[in-house]
Amino acid sequence: MDESINQICKSASFGLWKIGRIRRLLNRTLTERLVHAFTTSRLDYCNALLNGLSKTALHPLQTIQNAAARMITRSRRHEHITSILYDLHWLPIHQRITFRILITAFKCIHGMAPSYLSKLITPRVPKRALRSKPFTLVPRNTNNKKHYGPTAFSVAVPDLWNELPPGIRMITDFTSFKSHLKTHLFQEHYTDGF
Repeated sequence: MDESINQICKSASFGLWKIGRIRRLLNRTLTERLVHAFTTSRLDYCNALLNGLSKTALHPLQTIQNAAARMITRSRRHEHITSILYDLHWLPIHQRITFRILITAFKCIHGMAPSYLSKLITPRVPKRALRSKPFTLVPRNTNNKKHYGPTAFSVAVPDLWNELPPGIRMITDFTSFKSHLKTHLFQEHYTDGF
């Protein structure tokens, strides 16, 4: 995956370089739009494939995201990046990957995803009717090497989904789920950082 990460970094940093050349002419809102168009869109494209990589392997992508955040806020290199990302309400790269996977899982569960993806996850059906149904998924066996172990979609999704609070798992509206999920991941990350 190193080659893939290097290619993403190249294209995203080239986008940042182009924005940097005209940054003095732009206000913060326009800069943020351009950064999303030329940089964060590249960081997010197919990022679910990077699931399971260590933070060290994802560090080059995090460096690009940090540079983009600094460009938007016009902050200096010595300023602590956590507070800048917090103010922008941006998730760090490893959380963005989790966010993207859980969004895909929601679509699979609610029939909004292609059938080939939906077949990879299995809902846990209780033996008797329960008053509250915190929807969970059946974890897959990671011994099968054909499915690339714990990083495979069918293995990673149940683990990530079942770790969500029951209130979020029970949401059926896509927009509401996205909002609650981002807030949950944001709070989970930044409560540890502050």
